[in-house]
Amino acid sequence: MAQISKDTKIGELLNIFPESAPILMEIGMHCLGCPASQMETLEEAAMVHGIDSVLLVEKINAAMTAAGK
Repeated sequence: MAQISKDTKIGELLNIFPESAPILMEIGMHCLGCPASQMETLEEAAMVHGIDSVLLVEKINAAMTAAGK
């Protein structure tokens, strides 16, 4: 099972766990297909959107675990 960290890039995350898209959309990342967002880390995205990166990573990892990934 893969673990996501705050250093995981958005593009990498979406390749590993496409089901994370709604979680990212919740925080305001509506341009997941943009080239710039693909190279952004979860920590950078969280900072831009005023979200705690630790909580975001925990939420994504919990969703991955629940999905059996």
